[in-house]
Amino acid sequence: MPIKTKKKRNKVKKKSQPKKPTLSKKEIKLRQKQRAKAIQKVISSSSGIITTAAIVGVLLFVVAGPKLAIAGGGGILVVALSYLYPNFALWGFLIYLPFNGTVTYWIGGGSPIFQLAKDGFYFPALFAKYNEWKRKGMPIIIPKGIKQPLMVLLAICGLTLLLVNGIQQLKPEGGDKPILLGLMGLKSFIGYLPLMTCSYYQIKGKKELLFLTRLTLVLAIICCVLGVIQYQMLASGRCKGTDHLTGDDLFKATIDAKCFVGGSLVFSPSQNMIRLPGTFVAPWQWAWFLIANAFFTFASAFSDPSPLWRMVGLGGMAMVFVNAVISGQRIALALVPVVTIILLVLTGQVANLKRFLPILAGLGLVLGIAAAASPEFLQERVDSFVSRWNASPPTDFISEQFGHSSGGQQGILGKGMGRATNSARIFGKTQLIETYYPKLIFEIGPIGVAGFLYLVTTMTLIGFKSYRSVKDKNLRSFGACFWVFVLIISYNTYYYPLDVDPVTVYYWYFAGVLFKLPEIDREERKKLIEAGELDPDS
Repeated sequence: MPIKTKKKRNKVKKKSQPKKPTLSKKEIKLRQKQRAKAIQKVISSSSGIITTAAIVGVLLFVVAGPKLAIAGGGGILVVALSYLYPNFALWGFLIYLPFNGTVTYWIGGGSPIFQLAKDGFYFPALFAKYNEWKRKGMPIIIPKGIKQPLMVLLAICGLTLLLVNGIQQLKPEGGDKPILLGLMGLKSFIGYLPLMTCSYYQIKGKKELLFLTRLTLVLAIICCVLGVIQYQMLASGRCKGTDHLTGDDLFKATIDAKCFVGGSLVFSPSQNMIRLPGTFVAPWQWAWFLIANAFFTFASAFSDPSPLWRMVGLGGMAMVFVNAVISGQRIALALVPVVTIILLVLTGQVANLKRFLPILAGLGLVLGIAAAASPEFLQERVDSFVSRWNASPPTDFISEQFGHSSGGQQGILGKGMGRATNSARIFGKTQLIETYYPKLIFEIGPIGVAGFLYLVTTMTLIGFKSYRSVKDKNLRSFGACFWVFVLIISYNTYYYPLDVDPVTVYYWYFAGVLFKLPEIDREERKKLIEAGELDPDS
């Protein structure tokens, strides 16, 4: 009897599956014609842009040299194509982001134009997407719950620009351009916030979500492999590093020592001083890239439905761990393992021994081999971390920065947008403040910090509700990883990763993905119910 029942159930399932619609020959021919027209349109529009970019590039090559030729011709090509094909541009933006520093220094020679090259993908695509959303009547502020705190923050920033930067503009000092300085500071502060809406609409379903997480994983592995090669070239002497220098130069990151990829570095092993930049402009950006990818590689290792991609995720986690050790970045060495432990607990994966033990064994093997190969190096990294902590504990450092930034404050709107933003220094005098919330107090005052906290707290609460409402276990696990990332970055004040690449992009982009997960979950459940593979009441 049980066997017959099983057969009956199988028959019911087969009957309940929807039949695929068959297309007539006429419909097939029509679709082929439409596809051919679309391809022809792409080729015709692209050929004109490519021709224009080539002509401009040749003229600039003759007049100004190869670097400006690449910047001018390539810039026209990227900007125009990004506006025409914004969805592809956003993917290109994410792909180019980790290599921006390498392109800037190895092709552009450190030119500010090349440092802004990534925005050639982003802003034209954003403008095109904005026009599309407006034309189709699609909500622009996603999710709706952040509208009020966002308006409050924008109002405060607007007042600071008007009443602080604007008054400074009336009597500029030393060639300052306070308004331009403020606009550049505003761009660094919340210029990538619209990525939340972009990613919300770009990630249409589970297919796009998996493409995103796998793309991020592959990029992390590629960059980490390049980071290992960079270290090997310095350790073997193929790159000089800074160990041959004297005095203070032994401890300063310099672009003259750049090696293989990335920008400024310090490599003085005789002084126990190593700070590698990986593929980025500066070492600390590489550190935060590794910290961010501790979240993303973990998500793939534990949440991807494919066993193959889970194994690749394990490899990504191992590569991130290795680079956290060899890069000499103390913050990465401290936070990468801490992030992993936090995620294991908060996502509930610590109870999943079948997945947890192989990962623990794999990471232990990698670190064991590294320890056996160079025990002195590992001991040096640990000693460096401990000595730095004892010399300047993070709590003392942060409190000192708070005291410095709040000292001499006049009014409640701060000292002007951009006044502590490193990337805005081309427009005026800026102050170096190495922690995030003291930086915000300096620029937009305590009322501005309150407005920002109102926004990120609202985002964090909505994100928590979003991922907790997801029923699919893999999607829920992805959501937990993204939410913990948003949570930690929202309230982190140690250095200022939310102000520069890559975290300033990843934070807003993955927040949008987090908000989209409940909708993806509903669509997936609907498909399974229609296919008869899921009980509607489950």
